[in-house]
Amino acid sequence: MNLTFWQRLDLIARSITPFFLTLLLVVLGQVPLHIPGFAEVAPLLPLMAVYHWAIYRPDLLPALAVFVAGLLQDALSGMPFGVNTVVFVVVHMAVMSQQVFFMGKSFLIIWLGFSMVAAGATILTWLLTALFFSAFSTPEAAFVQYLVTVGVFPVLAWLQVRWQQSVLAQV
Repeated sequence: MNLTFWQRLDLIARSITPFFLTLLLVVLGQVPLHIPGFAEVAPLLPLMAVYHWAIYRPDLLPALAVFVAGLLQDALSGMPFGVNTVVFVVVHMAVMSQQVFFMGKSFLIIWLGFSMVAAGATILTWLLTALFFSAFSTPEAAFVQYLVTVGVFPVLAWLQVRWQQSVLAQV
């Protein structure tokens, strides 16, 4: 099938939206809300995107895109460079290795899977940060961030599914 220039451009634009949505979530996650202590417990929005796209459309969010999103997260959040990059890439690889398991499962199973992945990501972030600073921080903030992230997941998952069904249906 021969596609016109505009049809090819439309397909390309649709194909890169998961990457740009992930970058948008990185930026939105860093918006200051002027709530004392919120930055330490803010939900990890890009982690949700990495998880979602690794299950449903890994072809549209490859490891290189996840790597770039992690670098941007590190740069904007003030984390040591490489921490979120490593965490996002590890999550991407882990979820992709279980993609067959997740396909066709109920939302409850997807959410349970995310809660386990987010727990591992939170622990890995905490450990990598401790290695960088040569000191362990208290785990309470990391635990609250984990709970907030898991609690926000259904809303963001619903939005991503709607985006996938409407915008990416033709890709």
